[in-house]
Amino acid sequence: MTTYSRRMASAEVQRGWWRAFRESPLLPATVLVLIVAAAAALFAGSYTFAMANPTPHSVPLAVVGTRHDPALVAEMEQAAGTAFELHQSNYDEALQAVAEQRVFGVLDLRGDLFRLDVASASGASVAQLLEQVGQKAGASLGMAVVVTDLKPLQRGDPRGLALFYVTLAAIVIGFVGAIQLNVHAKALKPAERIGFTVAYSLLGGFAIIAVVDWLLGAVRFPVVEAWLILALTMFTSGMVFTMFNTLLGRWAMVPTWGLMVLLGNPSSGGAVSWPLLPSPLGLIGAWLPPGASVNAMHTAVYFGGYQHVFPFLVLGAWALASCVVFWIWRDRHPGGRQAA
Repeated sequence: MTTYSRRMASAEVQRGWWRAFRESPLLPATVLVLIVAAAAALFAGSYTFAMANPTPHSVPLAVVGTRHDPALVAEMEQAAGTAFELHQSNYDEALQAVAEQRVFGVLDLRGDLFRLDVASASGASVAQLLEQVGQKAGASLGMAVVVTDLKPLQRGDPRGLALFYVTLAAIVIGFVGAIQLNVHAKALKPAERIGFTVAYSLLGGFAIIAVVDWLLGAVRFPVVEAWLILALTMFTSGMVFTMFNTLLGRWAMVPTWGLMVLLGNPSSGGAVSWPLLPSPLGLIGAWLPPGASVNAMHTAVYFGGYQHVFPFLVLGAWALASCVVFWIWRDRHPGGRQAA
């Protein structure tokens, strides 16, 4: 056999080996190994980037009183390492701004005392930061400081993390439920799949409230409002996976995990308030389902009567877009009677 013949034979063997590898389950398994390794690195990196060393930037504060002390504000900004976004107002307007979550605290400079009102329910991390820099600035200038928490956290949630965990559970179980429907009830028709996603979302949201509120007593929920928020969150998460499953098939978990867990949860403001998040995350977080769910739950639990429509529009838009994409391209979805 000539050298050329041996080379041709070797090339044919290699092509045959690659063809067999490509058509076997070894190829997706190998790709999955690489994806899992990358996901582990990105998971750790995204949460570390967002939460390990929160840095304040542009914290909105209301200022009350005609005696504006530049030295005091300068000391606070130097201690915080950022410039505050100051809003001059009277005290009643300042309290209204706190209730509407437009500001995170109130600097009351009307008398000889330096009064600082914070709102832990708006963001425990921001309230702690404001108290620390206020005390430090007062001590530096020899001023008495009085700190008041206008909206304290509930006793069962002293760090303000329960609502973050609650919404995280709704997000994760939402798309896990859709995955399980795909595995164990693959023959569902499109309308049936949406219907059962609604069903497990309603039951799952109710179960979360029952455990966290009635069994553990960690957070007292406004039951109907919180139930609907959690159910909408779970449904949105489930339909986002269903949409990606329609478009990408078996690799749908990759964009779902990336959108909901790697990007959405660190930027939600649940564990670290948005003024302490890196700027890009603080900007996009409210437009993603985890951030919208956290915002709606915080307002429902701690700021009753001041609920905003924006987080519901965000959740509704993601849910509607996912349902529309799934319905239009439903023939591409791996489920259905015919596929079964």
